[in-house]
Amino acid sequence: MARRIQQYSNSQITVTFDPNLCIHAARCLWGLPEVFDVGRRKWIEPDAAQPGEIANTIERCPSGALQYEFADGTLELPDREPVARAQRDGPLYVRGEITIVDAEGGEIANGTRFALCRCGQSANKPFCDNSHRDAGFRAE
Repeated sequence: MARRIQQYSNSQITVTFDPNLCIHAARCLWGLPEVFDVGRRKWIEPDAAQPGEIANTIERCPSGALQYEFADGTLELPDREPVARAQRDGPLYVRGEITIVDAEGGEIANGTRFALCRCGQSANKPFCDNSHRDAGFRAE
């Protein structure tokens, strides 16, 4: 799947959004609706809150679709210990310093947060694309 990263910046923070990873968990919309508003053409407005508040909200994004970098080059630090949490009848959320590799050992992605498919129906494997909803996936 082609990557089409969106970037939104001000003098203090740059926010990037990868729609290929987003599973619409809406943590950003609930956390800082003044910054994250899908009703606007420019849906991320980094001037609408303090950079630290934006970073804290982005860190709650389970898929890693949202990332940030402060003007001084500071990036999100991964969780100290990697953790994986299966969501009820949904994806596997992984956090930490994560590298995802294919069967041949080639790197697919590297990051701090991902939502991985458990139902096998995603068109964006290994990432969740919410296909589990239409498939009626139920974890045993």
